[in-house]
Amino acid sequence: MKYDPSFEKSPLPYAPFKSLTVPRPIGWLSSISKGGVENIAPYSQWQNLTFDPPMVMFAANQYPDGRRKDTVINAEETGWFVWNMATWDLREAVNISAMALPAGENEFDRLNVTKKKADLSDTPMVAESPFHFECRYLSTHRLPGNSTVGSIDVVYAAVERIHLDENALTPDGRIDIAKVKPIARMGYYDYTVITDTFEMKVPGSDADEMAGLAGQPA
Repeated sequence: MKYDPSFEKSPLPYAPFKSLTVPRPIGWLSSISKGGVENIAPYSQWQNLTFDPPMVMFAANQYPDGRRKDTVINAEETGWFVWNMATWDLREAVNISAMALPAGENEFDRLNVTKKKADLSDTPMVAESPFHFECRYLSTHRLPGNSTVGSIDVVYAAVERIHLDENALTPDGRIDIAKVKPIARMGYYDYTVITDTFEMKVPGSDADEMAGLAGQPA
């Protein structure tokens, strides 16, 4: 079985593309408009780009009517947004924040979470999330799709401050993944939760390089 997705319908009843690029980290991104309206939404097309210096990206599909996502507009107009780690304990809030609300409505009003202000901007953060990136907007690259909703804004940003809950670290200073239980996006309406990890070092690799520390300030 095979098909060309650009001009053929999937031979399966459910399109497999998103279900094959898994698991996808969730960019639970909070922002604020230049008029002061707060926003938070999850993006499953989110990733880090490099670590020296730390940079990230997310891709936001347009709405069917051609409107661009509030997170994109807010980042462009204010220069900032915040990544909040999406965890098992926060899964219901993450799901509710995915609702498509009218522009100008504050998603935080629907969530049972505590807000706290970021250090470098007026952007709200989820206090219950154990880890945050304060992200400074760099640029947007727009890619047209075959449909209005298929068109995307790819947003690039630099991570200017990282917040770490010390209670979510192991005694030797690592992120305690089994404790915080990050969630990730699968296909369809499915998610997964990370509880188990295993280590494999590339033969002959440098330990610092594997840890992502090379070239970073002491």
